Amino acid sequence: MGFYARHVLPRLIELAMKNKSAGKERARFVPRASGVVLEIGVGSGLNIPVYGAAVQKLYALDPSPELLRMARPRAKQASFPVELLEQSAEAIPLADESVDTVVTTWTLCSILDAARALREMRRVLRRDGRLIFIEHGRSEDPGVVRWQDRLTPWWRRVSGGCHLNRPIDRLLVQGGFHVAEMERGYGTGPRTTSYLYRGIARPVGGR
Repeated sequence: MGFYARHVLPRLIELAMKNKSAGKERARFVPRASGVVLEIGVGSGLNIPVYGAAVQKLYALDPSPELLRMARPRAKQASFPVELLEQSAEAIPLADESVDTVVTTWTLCSILDAARALREMRRVLRRDGRLIFIEHGRSEDPGVVRWQDRLTPWWRRVSGGCHLNRPIDRLLVQGGFHVAEMERGYGTGPRTTSYLYRGIARPVGGR
């Protein structure tokens, strides 16, 4: 892994995720987390100050040691215990049915095997647990999709593996979830990168 991927890219990711539009989306959905929470792709910890009083503990998972280093000050300031986990989402180091809420924000786009990661999230969720998601992905507009498909091979190389064209709703189903509520539509920015899926999913077979 080169200098760009280790040190430059994490700073660019944090800068991109600090925009006002993303902050508004976080404020709408992240405070709905409760109990023992697992955040997938915690990054530099921008969600940590947004969690509400209902959180008992947060497992903050990310494969990047540099992003976790950036998250550590926010974790120390949290009103609940935060355990940082340097690990891929395809192999979550937690027991079956051990968390109440899983949170993913702008994360599923860059996981190598997103369907496998979602199956892992379902495994660690309690049967009555919830997955809270804010993700960008495949547009409903065929013209935009054509550009997403064209740009994704290049975009992945410069953005840490981010796919512009992943169908988040279908991935959730493949991962063993049913969507309890979902909003879809464009956020701010170029249409190729700003088509959002946000809402709540529950494990299939859960309560």
